[in-house]
Amino acid sequence: MDPILLEVINNRLQSISNEMEDALLKMSFSVIVKEMKDCTCALFDAQGRTISQSAAMPCQLGFLSASVPAILKEFPPETAREGDVYMQNDPFNGGSHIPDVTVVMPVFYDKQVVAYSASMVHLADTGGITPGVSTRATCMYQEGLCLPPVKFYDAGQKVRAVHEIIRQNVRIPDEVMGDLEAQVACDKVGASRIADMCQEYGKDVFLSAIEGLLDHSEALTRKAIEELPDGVYRFTGYIDNDGLELDKPPIRLQLAVTISGSEILFDFTGSSQQVKGPINCVFASTLSTMEYAVKVVTGGESIPTNEGCFRSMKYILPEGSIVNATKPAPTGGRGLTVQLLSSTCLGALAKAKPELINACSGAYAPLLYIGGYDNKRHKPFVSNDNGMCGLGARLGKDGIDAISSDSQNVLAIPVEAFEMSGPLQVKHYGLADDSGGPGKYRGGLGSSKAIKLLDGEVSFTFRGDGFFVPPWGLFGGMPAKVGSGYILRADGSREIIPSKGDFMLYAGDEIGYDSAGGGGYGDPLERDPQKVLRDVLDERVSLSSALDDYGVCIDPVTKTVDEAVTFATRKQKQMERGMETWTYDRGVMGKE
Repeated sequence: MDPILLEVINNRLQSISNEMEDALLKMSFSVIVKEMKDCTCALFDAQGRTISQSAAMPCQLGFLSASVPAILKEFPPETAREGDVYMQNDPFNGGSHIPDVTVVMPVFYDKQVVAYSASMVHLADTGGITPGVSTRATCMYQEGLCLPPVKFYDAGQKVRAVHEIIRQNVRIPDEVMGDLEAQVACDKVGASRIADMCQEYGKDVFLSAIEGLLDHSEALTRKAIEELPDGVYRFTGYIDNDGLELDKPPIRLQLAVTISGSEILFDFTGSSQQVKGPINCVFASTLSTMEYAVKVVTGGESIPTNEGCFRSMKYILPEGSIVNATKPAPTGGRGLTVQLLSSTCLGALAKAKPELINACSGAYAPLLYIGGYDNKRHKPFVSNDNGMCGLGARLGKDGIDAISSDSQNVLAIPVEAFEMSGPLQVKHYGLADDSGGPGKYRGGLGSSKAIKLLDGEVSFTFRGDGFFVPPWGLFGGMPAKVGSGYILRADGSREIIPSKGDFMLYAGDEIGYDSAGGGGYGDPLERDPQKVLRDVLDERVSLSSALDDYGVCIDPVTKTVDEAVTFATRKQKQMERGMETWTYDRGVMGKE
């Protein structure tokens, strides 16, 4: 096929996925979708192979690429009718966790299924033991309504039984059904645009282009992998705890990445067994982290994102482990494990391609679910808030402050939108003091927030990580400051809360947290003293950290660098520290 035409069709497909996402965001009901952008849209061919994906959530690429084939196994193309819409959210049948719902529509042209239009959203509530996602669930049956592949619409007609089952099993049915119908609408956008392409270029040209694009992405990806040095690259990531068994050692994510020619193997042998708490990953979740890592080291957006990108990828995921849990393991909180798996994959690849890999980002920023009855509005509510963490520094650049890191890519929920969702008030919102890991390139700062309950009593779920195991520094950079959380009761008493837990809040209670920052990159004693001064003036770094971590002496009155004292201080610190012999600085977990 003409390479110019192939590129035109590739860009059309990407534009369609992005247009679907725009439509979904405009029509969705929940804050978690329309503000946070916890969603993804994608196009698949008639065989269930990914041909393009929107930009919202990189980690959901693997979710959809596992979920759509599972749906097509139940509803193959030859049984489809125009107007059919399918859905499912079973974690053990291609899904990721119960709140993530896949909605798929067959695309017809000339009475033939030529593609599928698909979307995934994180529903604000699925009817589990607490509003949103609980940290107390010990099996999937406590996490809400789980649907196998079913028809949501049959030949354009609403499947009433399925709609009513969903409505009757969630706390906020109007919001949930609104998001699901928004998915149907955005899938219709994709289907319409694909039909237009077939009309413009011809069905056979369109189908031929798909094969060409998949092969093209495979060839480019294999070439990029071949440019990496062959070898075995090992790394172990850690999760604080599972939210239930807090006294156990950190959960281990053990990985060996083998690069051989044009192929890359991810082997998670040695990782911890699946755990009691709801942070287990199923196949689709771990698949996403590996696919994300492959995209990072092979060029990102320079290679069209489709199934061809991952033909060179192989994996070993021990069954019954934290990375490939078996039914009925709880998976509701697997988002934090996905994030830490992403940093584990990047940690292993740091030695293979250090110029592209950043230090560890801020573990997993706290995600809050608050739900109960709104007495003023006379209806139930479920509010969620996502903290932002610090991005790990990378070669030549400081980390970004208060951002969703690595594979997550969600947005911070605006204060106004959050406060409108329930009887809640944001009392404080800013950057967490001194939270970025020191380095030649400083890690980004985490966020700091305090929220007050104005009325009633509610269930409160707090889910984060990096409260014990700090985000690691890279190539001489130091680890970031760990996160922390608390509840300030209306009577003035203060409770320190762990990284995960379910609690009750009462009128006047306040919750607060500091999320972890990102790790530093490179020796902090090599950072330009003027940059350290600027960080101090911008209140990103304290005077004590400037001296202790960076060896920079700043006059607190004149706000200038004492060059002579700084030079002597740095020389002394270098002598005391000795030669750097480590790649990763894990803080309490040691250096290696």
